[in-house]
Amino acid sequence: MNRKNRPWLFYDTTNSVCAQCLRTVEAKILIKDKEVFLEKWCPAHGTERVLISDDADYYRLAREVYVKRPEMPQRFNTQMQYGCPYDCGLCPDHMQHSCLTVLEITDHCNLRCPTCYAASGPERLTHKPLNVIEHMLDAIVANEGEPDVVQISGGEPTLHPEFFAILDAAKKRPIRHLMVNTNGIRIAQEPDFVARLAAYRPGIEVYLQFDSFKPEALHNLRGADLRRIREEALDALEHHGISTTLVMTVKRGVNDDEIGAIICHGLGYRCVRGVTIQPVQDAGRNEAFSDQQHRLTVSAIRRAIAEQSGIFSLDDVVPVPCNPDTLAMAYALKLHGETQPLTRHLGSDVLLAGPANTIVFERDPALKEQMFKLFSTSHSPESQANCLSELLCCLPRIAAPVELSYANVFRVLIVQFMDVHNLDIRALKKSCVHMVQPDGRLIPFESFNLFHRDEKAGMLEQIRAEIGEQTKRRHATAVHLTPPPLP
Repeated sequence: MNRKNRPWLFYDTTNSVCAQCLRTVEAKILIKDKEVFLEKWCPAHGTERVLISDDADYYRLAREVYVKRPEMPQRFNTQMQYGCPYDCGLCPDHMQHSCLTVLEITDHCNLRCPTCYAASGPERLTHKPLNVIEHMLDAIVANEGEPDVVQISGGEPTLHPEFFAILDAAKKRPIRHLMVNTNGIRIAQEPDFVARLAAYRPGIEVYLQFDSFKPEALHNLRGADLRRIREEALDALEHHGISTTLVMTVKRGVNDDEIGAIICHGLGYRCVRGVTIQPVQDAGRNEAFSDQQHRLTVSAIRRAIAEQSGIFSLDDVVPVPCNPDTLAMAYALKLHGETQPLTRHLGSDVLLAGPANTIVFERDPALKEQMFKLFSTSHSPESQANCLSELLCCLPRIAAPVELSYANVFRVLIVQFMDVHNLDIRALKKSCVHMVQPDGRLIPFESFNLFHRDEKAGMLEQIRAEIGEQTKRRHATAVHLTPPPLP
């Protein structure tokens, strides 16, 4: 008997949300022609299929090999009541602690970027009070003990009237690495400001927007030609020796052809520790400008890094084990004026040897432990540099000085924030980038943008109310159908 075959491979099931009503729906992971799709069906709004990877082999590598045991926070902040993603805060159903915690201190900004997930702008004048911010910092410490990375964000955080008092408050707490997420305008235009910022070294890093060298791309992403501002900011950071990460928001057909150029540009500065590449998220103000044709996957960006940079190969860009669905990372060393990629020296046979679902980098358990540390964002950049120094002693193919420091590290990180279209709740449970709230909750970045910003909060309450009513009806039915006890 001849049977018809479907034209795709059924790989897995998961849950997602309907892009229109935000109710949870069942979803399938399908592989067709080497591409991976998330297909979901809502009883009210029908079927939606979205591309989540254009490289099925890489997707399966992340799902089947780069897996580590979850690392839990020291406490949870909310109960499991409505189910994921409606209980966020963190609830006990979440499977990863806060590798990086984002603290938004203001809604005010001196730009009005079309891609802003927070919908910040000059018209929004709300700043969080210092005492509230200190309470939020305490909540991070209570969850993490010694938080690895805390990022001060906004809006534009440098516009907060008590910006330096906030840095002082953060420095008083056991935070290993502090970042400031900024568009760089004050750094470029105010020499006294950047000089004062330099006083907080070491242990502080500037997370500098740096999207493109093309004015048309910058207008598309930021609403203004910021080329001069970005270069002046970078020159000021270089002058003061302030550790910097260049952050590239990337859209297909807009600036994805510049990924390699920005990596090479960053390598020309002593202060630049790496480049973070973030595909646009369909959230906040970007929902009004959203175009699914502009969507980029982690695998597409990984390939662009290899094809454009002339430095990294595909084997250098590997999934990050704490959340391999949405994070990928490549490491290199800057030694004697040259850039030496690290991952390729391990070799795929070493990286992928051993049984599935286990990372076996070498037979030496100590080296395996060092590699876990290196490729996990749950460690601060300084601790990663220390791991590198220890690791290189075991790799004779790379000659590294004993005094290797954070200044020798160059990392390229792909960070994809899922949205209503590609949300995989299985992956959301492993999210390690969290937003701290004034009430002490820590909410995964994706679900915060989906349910907790401005008008979205009302929809969340409506969904919770519906779930509550459904639960009551189920309980009532269960009681009604319960048979009497046996005599």
